[in-house]
Amino acid sequence: MAGTTSNQPADLAWLLKGLAQEVPAIGGSVLLSSDGMVKARHGLDRTSLEYLAALTSGLFSISRSASTRFDNGTDVRQVVAELHSSQLSISWAGFNSVLAVLAEGSADPAVIGFEMARLIKAVRPFLDTAPRPAPAAADDRMR
Repeated sequence: MAGTTSNQPADLAWLLKGLAQEVPAIGGSVLLSSDGMVKARHGLDRTSLEYLAALTSGLFSISRSASTRFDNGTDVRQVVAELHSSQLSISWAGFNSVLAVLAEGSADPAVIGFEMARLIKAVRPFLDTAPRPAPAAADDRMR
């Protein structure tokens, strides 16, 4: 997989901070692997971060399943949830990577989506997550 970064943590929080500066209505954001491992975060306490990461991974996975069933593929560009007083936007962010943004309900979803896409396009190769190594076979672990 050319272009994917290793699974070593990189300091990407500054990108998310810059996104929040561009769109002040953004209260928190998280960059994660598609299976829910956090790579970077901004504006969220630990408990909220873990909850949002798990929620994002699940919603993105369900959306990929819907794409497989109804769209003959697994490509998901964006998932948006309008909540009572906030909104959650989730975007594909590169190989095995997802970006989630939690914003005020009054924010313009088009602006949030545009800024998320702009960020992803600008630095996409650095957002990729390398595949995890396959677990060792049971016979190999016994040696």
